[in-house]
Amino acid sequence: MTDAQDTGRPHGDPAPPAGTDTGHRPGASFHSMWKDLLPIGLASSSGGYRRFAWTAADTDCRAWFEHQARSRGLAYEVDRNGNQWAWLGDPAQGDAVVTGSHLDSVPDGGAFDGPLGVVSSFAALDELKARGATPSKPLAVVNFGDEEGARFGLACVGSRLMSGQLTPRNARELRDADGVSLARAMEAAGRDPLALGRDDDRLARIGAFVELHVEQGRLLAETPHAVGVASAIWPHGRWRFDFHGEANHAGTTRLEDRRDPMVTYATTVLAARKKARLAGALATFGKIAVEPNGVNAIPSLVRGWLDSRAADEATLAAVVEEIERAAAERGERDGVEVRVTRESFTPVVEFEHGLRDELGKVLGGVPVLPTGAGHDAGILSQDVPTAMLFVRNPTGVSHSPAETATEDDCVAGVAALADVLEGLACR
Repeated sequence: MTDAQDTGRPHGDPAPPAGTDTGHRPGASFHSMWKDLLPIGLASSSGGYRRFAWTAADTDCRAWFEHQARSRGLAYEVDRNGNQWAWLGDPAQGDAVVTGSHLDSVPDGGAFDGPLGVVSSFAALDELKARGATPSKPLAVVNFGDEEGARFGLACVGSRLMSGQLTPRNARELRDADGVSLARAMEAAGRDPLALGRDDDRLARIGAFVELHVEQGRLLAETPHAVGVASAIWPHGRWRFDFHGEANHAGTTRLEDRRDPMVTYATTVLAARKKARLAGALATFGKIAVEPNGVNAIPSLVRGWLDSRAADEATLAAVVEEIERAAAERGERDGVEVRVTRESFTPVVEFEHGLRDELGKVLGGVPVLPTGAGHDAGILSQDVPTAMLFVRNPTGVSHSPAETATEDDCVAGVAALADVLEGLACR
């Protein structure tokens, strides 16, 4: 593994020494911004990031965003749902072209998922300025809060609140693993949780939202293209499986006398893999909680979270139904009660065809590809025209420190985003 992979720094030649006159090149400001953001929330034990919503690392990321906005003379604001905005031009004018992504991470996640889009957005504005392009519409960069849902268990909280897909009451009652509510966490960070809610005025002022993101897969890696355009996001959701058994002594309880929920859970994990494989879908149990969680104790409760995705909603529903049925059947054999709760669901997102085609026209024949990963652009698509650009990921790995992109591809992403913004906002 190279040093660049270890640190999350884009591969490629190092930036020239300060004061070196290299002339303008696309993405010239990208490297310095990336370097400043890189240390925030870095976990030395794993080499990954822990930038969870409304924590100290999140506060530092927000301070970085505010600095980038103010240093460019952009109008900075935080909306009622905690999302950050940096405006070039008068936002009250309407028909704004917005770009951006998020700065939070999954536990021990990679450096690129989210931050690449935010850094590239500021760099794209710098590129437009260097070109002498004059926007005829307002331009904005946004950092959506709590996109990953790592702390409170629900993804895209900031954009869901803004679009009304998450009610303020349900949001305030979300709790982390320590029992801290979202409302309490926001108050500790100096935000007002009573202000949460759908933001009709802001949504009405957005004419288009374009999100740049590192590709979370290898489709682009198998092409000569550094950048691609998203066609659609697969439908996906999260389900909580509660396996209720009976706590007992691991050293004295005969196997035939046990009501062990861990056995039911383990069998369900294997069933999920099989059902998803046969259907061409995806199913992952990636998080688990055990009570009482003792080495020498049979659990009384195993709680596992299923993430499942498929190319269409019918397939996804069928796969989850089969996993639930397998869990219930095994639970009956084991004397374990199984309860399933759907915690979130996002239907298939077909990005607005007119905007998607416009991006393809501007960029000239780049690949158009689907993704199984959810994004803020998918949430907002119900209210405003949205589109996405993907930057090539040579490893194809995401949600891991191995997630990466070369410096040349990052710069190509900045140039592509600048081309798109110029085409949409400077005509």
